This record gives sequence, C-alpha cells and structure tokens, in this order.
Amino acid sequence: MKEKSDKQEEIEQLKDAEKKYQSYIQKRNELNDMAKVVREERDMIHASRKGLKTEIEKVKKERDELVEKMRQHKKIRNKYQEEAKKLIEAKRKKKGAVFKNLPIRVEELKADFQMLEYRQETEPMSPQEENELIEKIRSKREEYERTKIHLEKQKEVEIDISDKDKAIDELFKKADEEHKLVQKYYDENQKKHERYIKLVNEMSVSIAEANKKHDQYLELRQEAQKTHDKAFEMKSKMIGIKDKRRKRFQEAKQAIKEQNIMARKATMDVKKLDEIAEESVDLLKKGKKITL
Repeated sequence: MKEKSDKQEEIEQLKDAEKKYQSYIQKRNELNDMAKVVREERDMIHASRKGLKTEIEKVKKERDELVEKMRQHKKIRNKYQEEAKKLIEAKRKKKGAVFKNLPIRVEELKADFQMLEYRQETEPMSPQEENELIEKIRSKREEYERTKIHLEKQKEVEIDISDKDKAIDELFKKADEEHKLVQKYYDENQKKHERYIKLVNEMSVSIAEANKKHDQYLELRQEAQKTHDKAFEMKSKMIGIKDKRRKRFQEAKQAIKEQNIMARKATMDVKKLDEIAEESVDLLKKGKKITL
C-alpha cells in the first residue's frame, strides 16, 4: 500500500512540475516577446535619432555660416563707420580754418585800394601827401593780395569739406546697407538657432526615451531569464522524478527477469528429475543398478 501511495505522490509531483514548467515556459516566451517589442521600439528611436542628428548637424552648419556672414558684414559696417568718423574729425578741424566774412573782407580791401587809387588820380596833393597815399595804396593792395590768397585756400578747404561731406554721406549709406545685412543674417541666425535648440531638446528627449526603453528591455530580459531558470529547475525536477521512476521500473523489470530466470531454472531442474526418475524406473524394470 505504501509503495502505491509513493507512486501516486510521484505522479502528482510530476503533473505539478509539468504544469509549472509549461507555465514558466509560457511566461518566459511572453516576456521575450515583450522584450523584443521594446527592443524594436528602442532601435526605432535610435534610427530616428540618426536622422535627427543629421538634421542637427545641418542646422548647426547653416547657423554657423549665417553667423560668419553676419560677422563679416558687421566688420565691413564698422569699418565704414570708423572711416566716416575720421572724416568728420578732419572736417571739424578744417572747418575751424574757415571764416565766413573772408570774401566780404577781400571785396572791402579791393574797394579800399581802388578808392585810394581814384583819389590819387583825381585829387591834387603835395608830393608828401601823394607819397603817403601811395604807401597806403601799397599796403592795402598787399593786404588784399594776402587775403585773396587766403580766400583761395579757404575755397579749397570748403571744396575739401564739401567732398568730405559727400564721402561721409556715402560711407554712412554703405554702413547702413551693411547694417541691414547684419540684421538680416542676425534674424535668420536666430531662427536657425531656435530650430537648433528645438532639435537638441528633441535629441535629449529621444536619448532619455531610448535609455528608458533599453532599461525596460534589460528588465524584461532579466525577468525572462529568471523565469527560464525556474523552468529549467522544474524540468530538472521532472527529469529527476522520471529518472527515479525509470530506475525503479528498471529495477522491478530486472527483478522480474531474475525471477523468471530462476523459475525457468527451477522448471528445468524438475523436468530433469522427472527424466532421471523415469530412467531409474526403466533400469529397475530391467533389473539394472541405479547410480545417483
């Protein structure tokens, strides 16, 4: 009865182990499938990030090119402005040498020595008075000539100042044009920079999401491995029970075999005894001696 009870218990253990084994296998496969899906999602994120990285590099290059263009035009603008400032300073110094009443003074001096000449020509006077008048005429004429020369130089200064005014206006005009380009490239650069920052943020989110997926993948793989190990333990237990039953079966089979051999031997011995007995009977009937 005890042997029958042990066999029944082994059968129940085997059924329970088989049930748990199949459950672990199913759970392991489900976890592996889930891990595969998460891995594919992670790989998709990595793949999309490659495109994102290419876009970031492209936008960064375009942004840097715009910055370089802006820097070049800013440099040219500043150069024009500096040249204009130098001309303004030169104009200021030149303008200090200009006298607004100088042309009138030249006309006055001319009128003075002409009036003196008319007086010399028309008024009677003594030699001394004439000499004094001649000296005044000479002095006025010399002053006139000096002032006239100064006036000519001043006209040149005025022309130079006028040219400087034109040059200053032209320089500021060019500086304004360069400034417009600076502003244009600055605005374009800002848009590219905003796009760049947005892409970088997307990259950061993508990396975080990929890392999250990778961690999730590793967790599922670890859980699947643990479940696989449990399934392996159940299988080992099943093999152990089966080996134990197989061994007992083989032992029982061997015992039966031995019993059969012994039985056959015993049967053969009985037959041999019967044959001897018959032979002995025959010998007795014939009156011969029996040898055992």
